[in-house]
Amino acid sequence: MGLAAELSYVHPRPNPFQRSMQVLASTRPGAWLLSRSLATVDGAVSRLSKGRVSLPRLFAGTSVVVLTSTGRKTGQPRSTHLIAIPIGDTLALLGTNFGQKDTPAWVFNLEADPRSKVAYDGTTLDVVARPATEAERAQVLDSSASVYGGYLKYQQRITGRRLRIFVLESVNARSGPGS
Repeated sequence: MGLAAELSYVHPRPNPFQRSMQVLASTRPGAWLLSRSLATVDGAVSRLSKGRVSLPRLFAGTSVVVLTSTGRKTGQPRSTHLIAIPIGDTLALLGTNFGQKDTPAWVFNLEADPRSKVAYDGTTLDVVARPATEAERAQVLDSSASVYGGYLKYQQRITGRRLRIFVLESVNARSGPGS
């Protein structure tokens, strides 16, 4: 069973309000505002709902995983809410940072230590992140717009840095009879 199935990770079809929020979020001002506020606000919503609700799911109709990586400078756990792109039987993450000029910190954390955890809808799994191959990059970029329309605009605005894409591989730590 692949990671996407293990997490039961799916993307619902956004309603008209959510599609309009996606359009707003993909504009330069919308992306700038989200890059500076979404983590804080979404973290609060997640804590208040005990992880059952995320702001992107409510307002944009996008499913979000919580990636917990190890801070490369602090060694402390760092949690980031991200939209994952299903590819094959696994998930991929794009380091778009809302199309901003800087690479997001979680990317550097994964490059320093690819072992992490990913959580979705009450299920948490150990994963290892690896850079996507060129074929996987093409597949992720092709699929990304169907998951979240803002990804195309973010990709167009990224200049001066390479967009990092990671493929998550499940670390099957489960044991059972006959293991």
